[in-house]
Amino acid sequence: MPDDAMIEAPTKTDVEALIKGKFGSKAVFRQTTKKNSKADNEGRRLYIDTDRDTLYELCQYVHDRLNFEHIIAVTGVDWVDHMQTVYHITNYLTGMVVEITTDIPNDDPHVRSVSDIWEGANWHEREAYELFGIIFDNHPKLERLLTPKSYEFYPFRKSYKLRGQPDE
Repeated sequence: MPDDAMIEAPTKTDVEALIKGKFGSKAVFRQTTKKNSKADNEGRRLYIDTDRDTLYELCQYVHDRLNFEHIIAVTGVDWVDHMQTVYHITNYLTGMVVEITTDIPNDDPHVRSVSDIWEGANWHEREAYELFGIIFDNHPKLERLLTPKSYEFYPFRKSYKLRGQPDE
């Protein structure tokens, strides 16, 4: 089998070995913090941390080589000292889900869009932009979905204070 041939139904072991072989320390596998997760126990869930410079290439790889054809969700997380994007991606044939997380500095909240890999990421990325202010570079239409265009704040950021909420 050629090195770039798609593996339609890779096992968890296949996915780990192939990603480690291609990306080395740029893709770090981690264990879940959840207890008694059925998907984890059945070997259908993988957790990967990567940097934002590797993210797009890793996503392209799991799509093209490992047949993860559906993106379930893209969201943001505000950890106060940095932002994070979280991607849940599925291989329908195996039922396996890969969670890929990428840390992003607060002072440069940019990450490359994956909407050209999975069109379903389009609105998820727009929502993360609207709520957290994460900028998805190369996105075809990065604009707010529900809040007015005149908003100059991002309501899911922890630095955003609701009216009447005391400053700390």
